Amino acid sequence: MTPDLSPIARLPRGGLPPRAVVVGDPARAAAVAELLDGAAEIAYHREYRTFTGSWKGMPVVVASHGVGAPGAVLLFQELADAGVRTFVRFGTAGAIRAGIGDGDLVIAESAVRDDGVTQQLVPPEYPAVAAPEAVLALERAAAEAGAPCHRGVVWTRAAFQPGLLPLPVAAYTAAGVAAIEMEASALFVTAGLRGLVAGAVLVIDGANADELVDEAATGGYDPHRDVVAEGVARGAVVALEALRALAEEENR
Repeated sequence: MTPDLSPIARLPRGGLPPRAVVVGDPARAAAVAELLDGAAEIAYHREYRTFTGSWKGMPVVVASHGVGAPGAVLLFQELADAGVRTFVRFGTAGAIRAGIGDGDLVIAESAVRDDGVTQQLVPPEYPAVAAPEAVLALERAAAEAGAPCHRGVVWTRAAFQPGLLPLPVAAYTAAGVAAIEMEASALFVTAGLRGLVAGAVLVIDGANADELVDEAATGGYDPHRDVVAEGVARGAVVALEALRALAEEENR
């Protein structure tokens, strides 16, 4: 093992820019990095692919954490150890609240902790909440980009595919939960424990999720559609612009 690299994502032990966009897919990390000036790949180990570069003069990290919260926590911890203080998760989600369309953005204000890992870090009563300044920065960036946008609670769930246990979908829908995804609560809890700033913006890639999908009408879950790709393109800019706005606020 190289002593000056982190054990999991193989990141430098220090000196990274203080702001990061984190995504699930290594290919999406590369696509976001293409928007940066002077982008350079600094690590690629397992699902963890990391780039540095600058967005409108702001140094930034873009890194992938793979699928699921347990592995994502490892990346968040190693990025924080290396100097990242502000995170925006940019991912996809399935809508479970009426009125949220495919390709729309959902900004997570907080998350249901059904992630499969944070229960082993802190008691279940500990909240998973986004930093208010990150929520507002993401909302402003979405408005400036003309991106359809919604705010609300998201459901972070470890098992993406249908499982053996019945899901409490009706209860969460009645409570106004906006969407289901896999990593936001892990980021918010990590940020809370370490005194970091964290937010999340999610592109809706399906009207529902898991067995809620009307397969007869939709052909099943399919995130590989033009409307989703267009939302992802908008969402990448929104995530980067929100980080830039947060940096400007900090520097005032």
